[in-house]
Amino acid sequence: MNLPRIGLGCMELSHAYGVPPSFEDGLRMLRASLDAGVTFLDTATLYGAGRNEELVGAAIAGRRDEIVLASKGGMAPVDGVKTIDGRPETLSAQVDASLQRLGVDHIDLYYLHRWDPNVPIGDSVGALADAVAAGKIGGIGLSEISVALLHEALAVAPIAAVQNEYSLWTRNAEIGMLEATREAGAAFVAFSPVARGFLADAVADPDAFAPKDIRRSHPRFMADNWPANAALLPAWRALVAEAGCTPAQLALAWVLSRGEHVVAIPGTTRIEHLREDLAAAEIVVDPTILARAGELISTATVSGPRYNEAQSLEVFAETFEEVA
Repeated sequence: MNLPRIGLGCMELSHAYGVPPSFEDGLRMLRASLDAGVTFLDTATLYGAGRNEELVGAAIAGRRDEIVLASKGGMAPVDGVKTIDGRPETLSAQVDASLQRLGVDHIDLYYLHRWDPNVPIGDSVGALADAVAAGKIGGIGLSEISVALLHEALAVAPIAAVQNEYSLWTRNAEIGMLEATREAGAAFVAFSPVARGFLADAVADPDAFAPKDIRRSHPRFMADNWPANAALLPAWRALVAEAGCTPAQLALAWVLSRGEHVVAIPGTTRIEHLREDLAAAEIVVDPTILARAGELISTATVSGPRYNEAQSLEVFAETFEEVA
């Protein structure tokens, strides 16, 4: 699937990092993003328990043809508990619910948000293929999967995109997935491309995170890892100054340099940050600076895993521990 190089990840407008904006403020932000040139929006059933889809739907009303619209199913709150359910009947119902909340007759790209190990991935993908045949979705995506799972899915139906976490400090996609998606003709969509704010130099003190900020549970922001990671920032700032751009722009430029099929979907609640992110697709950074960025912030230099033990059970992307 041919996607814009930079889109907007909409999760932050409804939950995850700090206190989300009000519906009205989020709506203003999304409408301003369309005016600023955003043509790719990424939402999900999970985000805000469906409220994010409602927000995106309100923002694109009357402007549907201007954007590529992506959403996700297979992971949703059930009685207030996040539940991964990849059964075909569940996915079929969630596609219909997404269409209703978004107020559209089709979704361009619909992901299996997480693989449900209790359901063969081919069964889940088959349900999404039925939605493609019915004209409800345009293409099938998969999120946080392995190369092996991608190949299983490809045996059932074409896969338009894989959305896994990828940034300078999370390099799992380099264990085969970048190459596998390129070979399959699928887009690789990088979420958290600025490392959850770290590479935007937006985290001064993790202790100041809001009580429900999900980063409080991420090992790299915890007391036993944060000092070592924060110690990388002075050199990062110096490299950013040499590149002549902003920290977020250098992080995004590095991600986009990893392949023509690579797409980044940074999230933000502020229009000025969005404009900054969009400009990253146009800036030219010296390849030697990009290479030095990759050496400065890497699997070898970052302290701590990206998720805690419980969170790691929900994702199936390759890990460096597995190939060590």
